[in-house]
Amino acid sequence: MATTRRASALWKGTLLEGTGQVTLESSKVGTFSVSWPARSAEPNGVTSPEELIAAAHSTCFSMALSSALSKAGTPPTELRTSAEVDFQPGVGIIEIRLHVSGDVPGLDHAAFVAAAEGAKEGCPVSKALKAVPIKLTVE
Repeated sequence: MATTRRASALWKGTLLEGTGQVTLESSKVGTFSVSWPARSAEPNGVTSPEELIAAAHSTCFSMALSSALSKAGTPPTELRTSAEVDFQPGVGIIEIRLHVSGDVPGLDHAAFVAAAEGAKEGCPVSKALKAVPIKLTVE
C-alpha cells in the first residue's frame, strides 16, 4: 500500500525580494523559512529546495543501503551519509554528490562499495532524481 507525505509552501512577493515558508505537514516537525538568496547565494539560517532534496536523498540512500546490507547478512552498526546538491541559477540542479562511510562488521571495503553503488541505483529518491548526475564517494 502506498503512503503519501505532505508539505506545503507559502511564497510572498517577487522571486528576488520575496520570502516564503515550507511546512512539513505530515510529520508536523516544523515550518522553515525559504528565500532566493538562501537558494542562490548564502543560506544565512534559511533553507532552500536543494537543501531539502539533500536531506531527503541522504536519508533515503542510508535506508536503502541499510536494507541491502541487512538482507546480505551484514547489518550495519552505523551509516554516515551526506548529500550535496548543486544549484546554478538560470540552469537548475546540476549535480548531486552522496558521501557515505559506515561501520559494518564482517564486510570488507570492496563489498561495502558494491552495496553502496547498488543502494545509489535502487534508492527511490535517486530514481526520482535520475535527470541529474549523481556521484557517490565511499569512505
